[in-house]
Amino acid sequence: MNLRFISRRSLLKNGAAALGASTLALGSRAQSRSSGQPIRIALVESLSGPFANTGEAVHRNLLWAVERVNQRGGVRLAGGARPLLLTRYDSKGQNEEALSALRSAIDDGALAVLQGNSSATAAALLDGVDKHNERDARRQVLFLNYSAVDPVLTNERCSFWHFRFDAHADMRVAALMDVLKDDRGVQRAYLIGQDYSFGQAVLRESRKEIARLRLDVQIVGEELHPLGRVKDFAPYAVKIKASGAQAVVTGNWGNDLTLLVKAAREVGFDGKFYTFYGNALGAPAALGDAGVGKVIAVADWLPNVQTPESAAFYRAFRQRFPSPAEDYVHMRMQLMIEALAQSLERAGAAEARPVAAAMEHARVSLAGRSGWMRADDHQFQQPLVVGMMERQGAPGVAFDVEGSGYGFRVVKEIAAEQAQMPTTCRMVRPG
Repeated sequence: MNLRFISRRSLLKNGAAALGASTLALGSRAQSRSSGQPIRIALVESLSGPFANTGEAVHRNLLWAVERVNQRGGVRLAGGARPLLLTRYDSKGQNEEALSALRSAIDDGALAVLQGNSSATAAALLDGVDKHNERDARRQVLFLNYSAVDPVLTNERCSFWHFRFDAHADMRVAALMDVLKDDRGVQRAYLIGQDYSFGQAVLRESRKEIARLRLDVQIVGEELHPLGRVKDFAPYAVKIKASGAQAVVTGNWGNDLTLLVKAAREVGFDGKFYTFYGNALGAPAALGDAGVGKVIAVADWLPNVQTPESAAFYRAFRQRFPSPAEDYVHMRMQLMIEALAQSLERAGAAEARPVAAAMEHARVSLAGRSGWMRADDHQFQQPLVVGMMERQGAPGVAFDVEGSGYGFRVVKEIAAEQAQMPTTCRMVRPG
């Protein structure tokens, strides 16, 4: 028996238990209306290190979603209503740590593991979940993915136990390119991304779509950089400016995006940024006025989607988390928890296999947004929006981001049916 492994695992579990106690305390008032043993769901995410801010943003969203389910009485099952209990485990941005956290979450009785920030980590967890569920039918778990968007995860690597609630990278690229194709001010583009499966997929699909939609656009640079390890993006920014690019296309997220756009501003790059995640986590503040009319972001939802339901939803989140630094709402995470609650009630039991079978047919709505799970590949289908950075108070920009004074005006909405893409998944369901 490996005593070193036991010691390491015990430390991780003890730390997770402490964090879980904190989460339980935050949600205790909401859970008081439910009866019965809590249904445990486990967040496995970077909660320390260079991407800690992204993990904490996820935790706030999931906590709020869980609180809302519990405030209405929890999940109604045959034996009575049961609350959801969110417990968090720090992967430290490492696949090995994420797998250790997965084992701890299973030992702690989790029904579902939730992760999304890093497609490489998602692939490792998917493999771990598949192997565990085949080996231990009594403790099977679901893998709910809110942000890992490498297309392979619901194509060649698709699994009965895995459900993705974000549009995959090819869908997001298609939405961005739908705006770029009409942007005649862009004749030269620079592609840059993080050097792992997701970043590579973004560059590959962007190159293909630019060639298909805009033969007149020249790609003047294409570069991958280490994930989460670059502290100074000035050398990259200098190359971007020297290339004569009028637009940068990037899937960068977290500090890798914030530091990139900040460096570009500092070297005087005045082109546009076509981004996956330029609408928050410090990017608007880093750009300031230099980003007005020049930063484009694609999302499943933006605060300035102009409907009364959307505005009320956003205000409720800001009331729950009033600090400007906590201002980053993920609609897809809210819909994911709603889909889980719905599927639990349809299954009638907190068991992974019947819940997975029910989730294949989940259809959920919230704040005027709705989507459904595609049974063929477990890819959630939902509308997408593309927004342009503007000053708060400009037409269509009632809400800013993180107290920065800048928000995103919706320039294009893409229906869920239009955002769909064919799949190569060959789903194998347990016998």
